[in-house]
Amino acid sequence: MTYLWSVFTKPWSALPGDELGKLVSGLGFTGAEVPVRDTAHVTPAEAERLLPTFAAQLKAEGVEVISVASSLAEPIFAACQAAGVPMIRVMAELGPDGYTASVRRFRQRLEAAAPLVERYGVQVGVQPHHGRFVSSALGVMDLLDGLPLEGFRMVWDAAHDALAGDDPSVTLPLVADRLGIVNLKNVVHVPVQPAGESVGGRWKPWFVPGAEGLSNWSAVLGQLADLGWTGPVCLTGQYSDLSVPVEERLATDLAAARAAST
Repeated sequence: MTYLWSVFTKPWSALPGDELGKLVSGLGFTGAEVPVRDTAHVTPAEAERLLPTFAAQLKAEGVEVISVASSLAEPIFAACQAAGVPMIRVMAELGPDGYTASVRRFRQRLEAAAPLVERYGVQVGVQPHHGRFVSSALGVMDLLDGLPLEGFRMVWDAAHDALAGDDPSVTLPLVADRLGIVNLKNVVHVPVQPAGESVGGRWKPWFVPGAEGLSNWSAVLGQLADLGWTGPVCLTGQYSDLSVPVEERLATDLAAARAAST
């Protein structure tokens, strides 16, 4: 299958657009997700001014900005519209008041964003994430239930699907109607030193190259082919062991993913 092979540019978030475009295209990617955060080159406060030029600089190097990782503030929608960026990616955070109240609160935020989605023609993509977020694809689908199909999309993630104990042969068909982006990263659990009187449960996620983790990328890509998926596939560049340059690992993972998709 032919995909828009993309990369999350968080590892190089401080780079200006011309330098980032050359780096991303040099790694073999033709798409990018760009962080719009206070720690990035394009900050939320400057997004309306900077993002159109930033996206144009990437496009000049053959790289399409598929999404931004940011918030649902109206200036971000306006910046994306001006820059031709189709999606804002967010995650559903859980607060100290528990899962049910947190999901209700985030659903209200999504409903409040619906007029902005329609006004600016920019989609919202919600990604599952382990830990203090809604962590499963099915949890996100429940969160999105009843919202406009074309405006509110699922960002499916291979590593977080595995951490949730799910199977892509089940979750990908179930989310297919809302699928907006497929993230490829991989993960294992590693033990954490016991603390105090804790018994069991002392494990943490450790993000690894694609060939080494719990998620079977070949099975994921095979399932996408069965579904006829032709949208963006984004390698997130998240690796817990920083002893190898992220660019080297991404080049290896992109080659492996391309080979598995043929």
